[in-house]
Amino acid sequence: MSRPHREASDLLADLFRTPLDSGYVDAARRREERGPRPPWQRRGGKAARAVALAMLGFLLAVAYDQVVADKAGTNQTQADLAKEVADRRAEADQLARDAEALRGEVSQRRQDALAADPELLRLQDLEARTGLGRVAGDGVVVTVSDAPAAVDPVTGDVDPENPGRVIDRDLQDLANALWESGAEAVAINGQRLTAITTIRAAGGAILVDFKPVTRPYQLSAIGPDGIEKRMADSATGKRFKRFAETYRMQFDIEARDRLTLPAGDDPGLQYARPPGTPPSVAPSVSGSPR
Repeated sequence: MSRPHREASDLLADLFRTPLDSGYVDAARRREERGPRPPWQRRGGKAARAVALAMLGFLLAVAYDQVVADKAGTNQTQADLAKEVADRRAEADQLARDAEALRGEVSQRRQDALAADPELLRLQDLEARTGLGRVAGDGVVVTVSDAPAAVDPVTGDVDPENPGRVIDRDLQDLANALWESGAEAVAINGQRLTAITTIRAAGGAILVDFKPVTRPYQLSAIGPDGIEKRMADSATGKRFKRFAETYRMQFDIEARDRLTLPAGDDPGLQYARPPGTPPSVAPSVSGSPR
């Protein structure tokens, strides 16, 4: 029973006596036999290491310069695109103002021509109700905007997943809630809503009748007294209050006096035509079957 114990003890003793592998021992013996390397050989090794480090530093410097140059080019491209977008948006805003001025001129000329016509007041009332006429009155302004985006404290990157971001469905729900609260006219960031207005998303933008609107989103509505309270007490108003508390989304309801909402865009006549005008025949579209 004692033999295995002795073998284990001998193995441990041998391990402590010769802790190095025989290959290490042979290498150390050969170095001792050769003696120290000559000075020129030591200097050559140091020179080779210096050259290697210099080449590595040069490559790193070239790579850094390339990254900086690429980033500068990217920043310049982004700046050019942002300027082009701003210019196009300013041009579109100017065209919208010109169209509004021309619409007002046409309305004034029509009013002068129909001053004695008893149907003029009815026409103006219909225009106001359908969104084709400019209106003014007391009402409410609902303001909603994105919650502050979370920023990584280490990298400084902005988290793209923002649960408090306003989407097109939110503006749809708020507009519908204003109508249900008694609104007679509604506009989003100055874009008048009509029966055929579309509110949709395109990429990261929200479009109202194919025109982009930016945050903060302001929904202005003209309506009877107490419309702001009915809006706040509605299911949609309460839901957005919870969003503001939970996700820090910006949400506010404020009563306003003497709001003015512009007329909506002319939708164009699709079916109606002046009396005595023959209907136009739509061109037929033909194509080969798929």
